[in-house]
Amino acid sequence: MNPRRSFLKSSVVLASALSLPALARTAKATPGERTLRLYNTHTGESLRSVFWTEGRFLPESLTDINKLLRDHRSNTVAEIDPQLLVLLNRVSTQLGRDPVLHVISGYRSPETNQLLAEASDGVARHSMHLEGKAIDIRMPGQSLSHVHKAALNARGGGVGYYPDSQFVHLDTGRLRRW
Repeated sequence: MNPRRSFLKSSVVLASALSLPALARTAKATPGERTLRLYNTHTGESLRSVFWTEGRFLPESLTDINKLLRDHRSNTVAEIDPQLLVLLNRVSTQLGRDPVLHVISGYRSPETNQLLAEASDGVARHSMHLEGKAIDIRMPGQSLSHVHKAALNARGGGVGYYPDSQFVHLDTGRLRRW
C-alpha cells in the first residue's frame, strides 16, 4: 500500500473514532476488563458496566450493580458478592459477544424471601439471595438449556435449572446442581 493511501486510511479511522461520543468510547471493554450487561425484568432498568479492570473491582460500578440487583419489592439495596459478578461474566462470555442477561432475582430482603418461601416450595428459607451471593437469570435469544450449560461450565458454585419458571439460578456457594 502506498504511503499516501495508508495515511488517508489511518486519518479516516482516527476521525471516526474521535467523532464518537466519549461515553461510547469508554463503554467498550478492553482486554483485561470484565463487563456485564444486565436488565432487571421487574424494574425495567438496564446497565452496561465495566466492573473490574487493572486487577481490581471498581467501587462506583459495584454501587451501580448493587442498585440494579436490589430487592425490587422493598427497594432494599445490598452489597452483591463481587465473585458473583465474576461468575456472571464467565457465563455471559460463553453466551455471545456482550449479551444482555435478564435478571429475575438478585438480592432479596429477609421479608421478601420469607414471602416467596411461604408461597413456593422452590424457595430456600436460608437462600443465598439473602447474602447477595445468588442471582436468577435468563437470556433472550438463547435457549434456557444453553444458559444452564454455560452456568455449569463456569464451575463457580451452585446452579439450579428452572425450565417451568424460565430461569437459571447461579450462586457462589459450593459446587452443586439441581
